[in-house]
Formats: sequence, C-alpha cells, structure tokens
Amino acid sequence: MTVPNELRLLPWSGPDGKPCYLSTDDRDGYMSRLADSIESAQLGSAAELLERSSERLDHPDADLEEMRRLTRELADALRDVLRVAISRGDLLTARDPHRI
Repeated sequence: MTVPNELRLLPWSGPDGKPCYLSTDDRDGYMSRLADSIESAQLGSAAELLERSSERLDHPDADLEEMRRLTRELADALRDVLRVAISRGDLLTARDPHRI
C-alpha cells in the first residue's frame, strides 16, 4: 500500500470537479497506464491547440465568437496540462524527496 505522499493525482476530475487520486503499489498497473495514456493525449491535444491558436491569432479577421471559443479551449487545455505537471512533480518528489 502507498503512503499518502505517494498518491498520484489522476488526469481527470471526480464529481463536482474534485481531484481524483490513485493509491497503488503497481506503477505499471491498469489504472497507472490509463492515466499515462490520458496524460499523453491531453499533452498532445494542448500542443495541437497551441499551434492552431497561434495560426489563428495571426489573422486579423477572426471574429469575437471564434476567439471566445479558442480562449475556452486554451483554458481547458491549460487546466489539463497544469494537472499533468502537478501530478508528475508530485511523483518525482515522492520517488526522491530530496529533489525539488
């Protein structure tokens, strides 16, 4: 069984947007692999969105509704990427507490 500081923040939210955590001794188990896969997809989507938004921002004819939609998508992607960064940082600290 893992100790509390070794809980993994999962890349999805639970009810009411609350964080979900995984407690396992098996870093190669099904849930760990699923979380890794979802994190990878989230990072890939964020990279594609960044490229698309950079291209769109270069066009002066973008309408307000399009920019609002793009801003919402960027905020969602940033939330996902931040959760991945926090989770991975926590994992590094749990594995090597002297690393900060």
